[in-house]
Amino acid sequence: MSSVKILGVIPARLGSTRLARKVLREIAGRPMVEWVWRAAVGSGQMDQVVVATDSEEVSAVCAARGIAVVMTSPACASGSDRVYEVSRQIEAEIYVNIQGDEPLLTPGHFAPLLSLFQRPEVEVTTISVPCPAEDIANPNAVKVVTAADGRALYFSRSTIPFDRDGVGFAGYRKHLGLYGYRKSALERFAALAPSRLEQIERLEQLRLLENGISIYVGEAFGDSIGVDVEEDLQRVEARLRGV
Repeated sequence: MSSVKILGVIPARLGSTRLARKVLREIAGRPMVEWVWRAAVGSGQMDQVVVATDSEEVSAVCAARGIAVVMTSPACASGSDRVYEVSRQIEAEIYVNIQGDEPLLTPGHFAPLLSLFQRPEVEVTTISVPCPAEDIANPNAVKVVTAADGRALYFSRSTIPFDRDGVGFAGYRKHLGLYGYRKSALERFAALAPSRLEQIERLEQLRLLENGISIYVGEAFGDSIGVDVEEDLQRVEARLRGV
């Protein structure tokens, strides 16, 4: 088994339901997964970055572009389960789950995620950015609220917090799909059954919160667009082409 200190893993499942074959869809001349990989490698924050997939086609596309690939089981239920499977093949102290449908991630998104591990109590990290007005009510844009120390209180597709008195609250935070795990926390996650809130919201990070595992949220800048439907793909293409 090879070993590194920080390993970046991009889960890349070809059989997505809402947008077929999305990790290989071409955006401004490159497949989506390559945009994600370039941002991760460009950050200089990780010792190695690999794509984790169960698809020979994804593997071949990555290999042609010099992107390292680890083959994983098609039975993996979530991206973090796929990262866990990679952890059985490559030893690391910290694993970074980099969602393969976030092609607007930039190298600058990774330092706020990984710097949190300087605090010994931190086991799992993620990031948030200021939520654009058009995404506040968008269920495809996940919102997060945190405690004063940066610990996540809840993630939701709903608009949280709810501005009951209509005072014009403008501090909404949008969650981006990056997670850092200490190895022990990743192992605990993989051993847990999908939780009730996770299944209701369709958000795997809620499995951790429901089981008492804290997630700390770093503050980053630069909005991203998670690609879930064809319209998202068009918005990303326009952004990357500077249209």
